[in-house]
Amino acid sequence: MKKAAPVEQAEREFELSAYQQTMRNRLLAAPVVPPPAPWRPVFEHTYGTSVGGLLGIGFASHPESSHDLVMAVSHDGHGLFDAVTGEKIARDRAPNPEDSTPDAVADLSCPGLGPITGSRVHIAGLFGGGQHTTTEDGWHLGVVTPAWPNERILLSIDGGLPHAGPHGEKWWHIFHSNYSTFRAAGFSPSGQTIAVATSSDLSLWTRRTDDRHVGG
Repeated sequence: MKKAAPVEQAEREFELSAYQQTMRNRLLAAPVVPPPAPWRPVFEHTYGTSVGGLLGIGFASHPESSHDLVMAVSHDGHGLFDAVTGEKIARDRAPNPEDSTPDAVADLSCPGLGPITGSRVHIAGLFGGGQHTTTEDGWHLGVVTPAWPNERILLSIDGGLPHAGPHGEKWWHIFHSNYSTFRAAGFSPSGQTIAVATSSDLSLWTRRTDDRHVGG
């Protein structure tokens, strides 16, 4: 049996089927839109809040308010954000070198700060790890790359993936990482927060309301 030349095999391997090309075109054509209600942005600006040299993020819960907290690990230290109000509630500009990045330990965690001092937070981002991609009530978050290397973040509900209905009805393209390097995306364990991190910014959406919401 005659074998195809290696070059011919490689060319066939990267050919897209008609279905795959249609799906890719749908993803490329979908504009960035806000998530639907009850989701709302935590920060005022489109791309969230600036965190220079961001390496990864992790979730925790405030021991008093029960608000979701997002810990950001960067080249400039550690920061802790309230995921309902957007307030930066703790900052450590010079963490212990042994704990400054999550790759120092097997479980990719860093020590908590502020109200969660004494705990450790699992960090997803440059060094690996991951966050929740689903919630108990049917929301799903997906990361796709129809035009590498720029990731797109898709939010969907009740299985409304891109092949299952019009954009803006069951699925939404909520973020396009076309200006800096994607780090991580996911739901908080409570399912009340969506976080997307790039190498330069942190974007948050919440479906919890609070009178102290400050944006920023």
